[in-house]
Amino acid sequence: MTEVVAVARDAAHRFSKQLCPGIVLIAGQGVEGDAHRGVTVQHRSRVAQDPTQPNLRQVHLLAAELLDELNAKGYDVGPGEMGENVTTRGIDLLALPRGTRLALGEAEVEVTGLRNPCAQISGFRSGLLSEVLMRTPEGGLVRRAGIMAVVTRGGAVTPGDAIAVKLPAAPHLPLERV
Repeated sequence: MTEVVAVARDAAHRFSKQLCPGIVLIAGQGVEGDAHRGVTVQHRSRVAQDPTQPNLRQVHLLAAELLDELNAKGYDVGPGEMGENVTTRGIDLLALPRGTRLALGEAEVEVTGLRNPCAQISGFRSGLLSEVLMRTPEGGLVRRAGIMAVVTRGGAVTPGDAIAVKLPAAPHLPLERV
């Protein structure tokens, strides 16, 4: 079953987000009450580069399967602790093409790209960065820290909500760092 496992938000710019019984997504802005909500970029590193950039990182989604894998390797990581707003199960988020729409509860988001894991992850759990940012044998980067999306339809999202996937028209474009 493809579903929402947990939802989280945080009004401050901290690495981890606080789990809550439900979140409200606001079209074109992000998660109500979250520090990353806004039409323009809210991530501090992006604001420093150009505060007028559109916010393509309104909602962060992460697969519970990644958390399962990390916990099996000895990391103690729960939903929301890697900064995601929505923890999912039953969907390969990293394999989705850019522009995929995900219906989550009453809301809908459009996938914009991959989360770029940063050094803060190692501050959270030593060694964790090497688990979510890897290299292929050819030297290419593999980012596994979830995906980012923008809100196309606002509404409530709660744990247990089903996730419906609507792929964009072909050709499908692979996810890149946003």
